[in-house]
Amino acid sequence: MTGKTAARYRSGCLVTWTYAVLRALSRRFSFVESEIDGLHKVIGEGDVCLDIGAEYGLYTYALSQVTGPKGSVHSFEPLPGAHRVLRTGIRLLGCTNVHAHQLALSMCPKEQAVMSLPYRRWLPVHGRAFVTDGAQGLGPNAEFAKEIRLNVRLSTVDEMVAVSALHRVDFIKADVEGAEPLVLAGAEETLLRDRPTLLLEIEERHLAKYNARADELADRLRYAGYGMFLWREGKWRPVDQVTSAHRNYLFTVKPLES
Repeated sequence: MTGKTAARYRSGCLVTWTYAVLRALSRRFSFVESEIDGLHKVIGEGDVCLDIGAEYGLYTYALSQVTGPKGSVHSFEPLPGAHRVLRTGIRLLGCTNVHAHQLALSMCPKEQAVMSLPYRRWLPVHGRAFVTDGAQGLGPNAEFAKEIRLNVRLSTVDEMVAVSALHRVDFIKADVEGAEPLVLAGAEETLLRDRPTLLLEIEERHLAKYNARADELADRLRYAGYGMFLWREGKWRPVDQVTSAHRNYLFTVKPLES
């Protein structure tokens, strides 16, 4: 075994081990979302995936393993601190099929937009940061005593697909604190061309600051031919409405295993 081959083998083992650990944790603890355990049911080897709002990269590492060396993962995290952690994890785990982008995705490209990053007890809460363009006030982030404003660059899914010369997109995960409808608006060409499976965080409290509603978002996708599912008890189960009991919803045009 050559040095390069051995390095690739070690990297592959690290990603495989990380994914196994994430799946195990997702079944027991809330800090790893349970939907990570169900990714292999809707994503195949060689698929092209977008992780929008990647934060520290838990979904990125899982997607890297599921898609394999023939697939690719494009991860988008605009905040400097979280992006550094993401890039470090990609490097240490040897995720050679992952491409990290330090920018936010929305409806329209913009060279300089603003993100609100809340703080709790002097620590940044990256998972609750949001792009202020199009938002009215802080919404539920008013609960935090402090926030800072950071300049970030905005792009769109359609623009990044073109820039990265992606011949198709199979899966999009978006967790952007209520701006999910804006991300989808900037992905219109990709959605029409590829009909990718979508995993979206949908919370009424975050959508409200963008004057959006959960039922309207779900209805638009259903009208476009997407079925809506929740990950429950080891299966993607069909549901007909968004409720406050769950945050993440899968939308797909593909038939799923019963």
